[in-house]
Amino acid sequence: MERPIKVLVAKVGLDGHDRGAKVVARFLRDAGFEVVYTGLHRTPQEVAMAAVQEDVDVVGISIHSGAHKELVPKVIKYIREFGGNPEEMVILVGGIIPEDDFEELKKAGVDGIFIPGTPIQEIIDFIKKAVAEKRKAVAKK
Repeated sequence: MERPIKVLVAKVGLDGHDRGAKVVARFLRDAGFEVVYTGLHRTPQEVAMAAVQEDVDVVGISIHSGAHKELVPKVIKYIREFGGNPEEMVILVGGIIPEDDFEELKKAGVDGIFIPGTPIQEIIDFIKKAVAEKRKAVAKK
């Protein structure tokens, strides 16, 4: 029996808007995921350390401040520095993300980007599929 999918929902930086992150976290819990919420105003180091310490399958970063191109790559960098492997985690970004920035975020290691209005079932389905693929890849190593 596989363990439940464990998701870290994080608010990085000075962004004080967490309503969406809390709503998504609640829906993910209702879908059977184990969810850890970091709270507001976390540094990239704090988010990365929590991801490694909690041994999560998914890191979901919620950003509405416009600092996604600076903060998300830092989280990924610190996950590595703290002994985690971001290639084995599903890295998601949600919030106000301009479509022009999607490719840059994906090149930095982001697996999925979800903007306001994305149906929650789409997020749930994406996570299930992406985690299954990552777990399968890790098992082959």
